[in-house]
Amino acid sequence: MVLHYPRGVAVVAVFLSALAGFVDAMGFITLGGYFVSFMSGNSTKLAVSLGDGLVGTALTGAGIVALFVLGVMAGSFTGRTAGRRHRPAVLALVTTFLVLAATAHLLDATPVTIALIVLAMGAENATFEREGEVSISLTYMTGTLVKMGQRLVTALTGGERWGWVRHFLLWSAMVLGATLGAVAHRFLGLNALWLAALWAAVLAFLLARMSPPVPTRG
Repeated sequence: MVLHYPRGVAVVAVFLSALAGFVDAMGFITLGGYFVSFMSGNSTKLAVSLGDGLVGTALTGAGIVALFVLGVMAGSFTGRTAGRRHRPAVLALVTTFLVLAATAHLLDATPVTIALIVLAMGAENATFEREGEVSISLTYMTGTLVKMGQRLVTALTGGERWGWVRHFLLWSAMVLGATLGAVAHRFLGLNALWLAALWAAVLAFLLARMSPPVPTRG
């Protein structure tokens, strides 16, 4: 569905996917195997932990999933309240969460830091919302890869030749962002969250300058 957005907005979506990968890599390293944006993986690990009788590990996974859902709710509520300024408002919320997370890290409050970045990643998914539904997947790539495969079949059977590219770019951006996040974590630790916050703030500014803003219904 990226094709139905202006090119500039579609480019911002790619950078947002990279941001999700950047933050997710740092969260994954910090949590030792849990994700802060990929809830399918967390759900599987939660279930395996329950099957192995690792109740504490399972509760960690359940807590992350719950926080992610709360983040989605916060982002969706913020966007719907903002009306025609939906996208920059949601990204302003994401930026706020990331700034608070980086600040919590300075205070050596790692659980609070993780909770805030999970909320940020949940909220980010509400950036591109139409009529109460996510129209561009930003923090999870399974659906994006499915669409890419379908568009490749369409291209091979005489349909639109390049429809698969937009989905490939979203996936590639997340992989590249995750790579950068892993490198940043190696050298800066969770202090790299300041870079993520700046990243989100710049994208919020760019979306605020793009017109016309898309009306939303909720």
